Formats: sequence, C-alpha cells, structure tokens
Amino acid sequence: MTFSWPLIVAGLLVGFSVGLTGMGGGALMTPIMVMLFGVDPTAAVGSDLAASVAMKPVGAAVHQRAKTVRWDIVRWLLPTAVPAGFAGAFILPLLGHGDALQERLKLAIGAALLLAVLGTLARALLNRRPALPGERVPVRPVPTLLIGLVGGLIVGMTSVGSGSLIIVTLMLTHPRLRVNELVGTDLVQAIPMVAAAAAGHLIVGDTKFGLVAGVLIGAIPGILGGAFLSSRAPSGFLRWALAILLLGSGLALWHVPSTVILLCCGSLAVLAIAAAGIRRTVPPPIGVKQPAADAVRRPN
Repeated sequence: MTFSWPLIVAGLLVGFSVGLTGMGGGALMTPIMVMLFGVDPTAAVGSDLAASVAMKPVGAAVHQRAKTVRWDIVRWLLPTAVPAGFAGAFILPLLGHGDALQERLKLAIGAALLLAVLGTLARALLNRRPALPGERVPVRPVPTLLIGLVGGLIVGMTSVGSGSLIIVTLMLTHPRLRVNELVGTDLVQAIPMVAAAAAGHLIVGDTKFGLVAGVLIGAIPGILGGAFLSSRAPSGFLRWALAILLLGSGLALWHVPSTVILLCCGSLAVLAIAAAGIRRTVPPPIGVKQPAADAVRRPN
C-alpha cells in the first residue's frame, strides 16, 4: 500500500488519540496498518518506526523546556536500548521467512499489545506515593540497563512499547518518580532508541515511505489537536478506552474468536468503571497532594 487518503485519516485519528491520552501511537498504528490496510507486518513495523522518529522530538522539546527529563536515567537506558532497538530488525529473520515470518510477527505484535494493556492497567491501578517537591529519586543502574535492553528489543521487533511498556517498567523500578518525570524521561530516551530501530528496518528494506508520508500528514495535525483538547478531556476515561482497544487488537492478531474478544473487552470495561468509582472515593495519603498526572502530554 502507498500514500492514500484513508491512511491519512487513520494517521489523523491515531495522532489525535496520542495527543489526547499521551500514549498509544505505535500500539495503534501498526495493527491498523496490518488489519485494516493489509500491510505486511514487517513493512508496518518499519514504517511506523520511521514515522515515530519525526513525531517524538515534539513532545521531547516540551518536556525539556519544563525540566521534567531525568538525564541521569536516560544515560543508563541508552547503552542497552539503542543497540537492542537496532538489532530488533535483524532478529526478525530468526522467526522465519515469507508468510511464516509475517504470521509469527503478527503474533509478536499481538503479544506486545497485550503487554501494553498490562502496562496501562498497572499505570492506572498502582497507588504510588511520588517524591516530594525538591526530593530527588536516585537512579537504579542495573534495572535501568535491563529495561533498555528488553524494551529496545520489543520496540525494534514490533514498534510497540516505546511509551507504554518502558514507562511502566520505569515506574516499577523507580516508584517515587513523579509522573511528569517518567513521561519526559521515557520520551527523550525513546528518540535515539526509535531512530536506531528505524535505521535497522531501513537497512533491511522494511520501510515504505508512502506509508510514512501518509501517517505523518495525518498524525502531526492530529497530535496538535489532541494536545490542545487534552486539558478539557477526561484523560482517565480515555486511557481505559485505549487499553480496551489495544486488548481487542492484540487478541485479534492472535486469531482469538470474536465472542471471546468481546467478553474480554467487556470485562475490562467493567473493571474500568469499578476503578473509576474507587478512585473517586479514596482520598490521597495525608500530606501528599494528588499528582497532576496529565499536566504534560507526550506524543508516541
């Protein structure tokens, strides 16, 4: 598939979702290319990564100006994340060739989407106590290096996870980091990691520039529009809606029957309603202000 208006519209909708919720770019665009436009999974991964290279710096600049980037953590992520992201494209042939590779990559993308759902749930449900203003949370070098290694491989192979998976693992290993620091740090480290992954796919010939152009033409104004409306939208609801969408896409790529997909998505919707009710009735810990989790958004 090459440049087309339906692809631009898809990029617009995905970009709007990213600007509105702060996550989900690769996790949405890659399965859309595969399931709705019939793009080979390898081409979808390579093209989505190339488009992400152009989108990530926008949010990174916002966070840098807001001084919400933990450069010490970035320095411990990049030594493993960049080579792992680059290697992802060259590891794919180990899964097979031709139709066998495309089918196995669909399963790998589906697995990454389901991991992203778990990460989204963890981010929504974990009751963290963030650091107080002026308190600096120390970096944990070994877990951070491992996050870069595993996250880079997943992103390089599937294009999924540069936001949703890595930010949650940073949250688990550095539980007192403030949300804006998690987002800013993850976004900045994702620029060289995604660029390395995109370069690997470009070398092996997976990138389709017609796809990249169509996605960017729609996604960039979509991100700007979503970001403009983000302060007026119920972001918690939107994040749960995104998790339900990712769950359905991941299960569909695994060829799960439609009735089972509907049952799983319905169950997640019930959980979202219950979690929203609990959040409204439970006050924050004494002496701790409710964090402004969505004060700064990130495109993915």
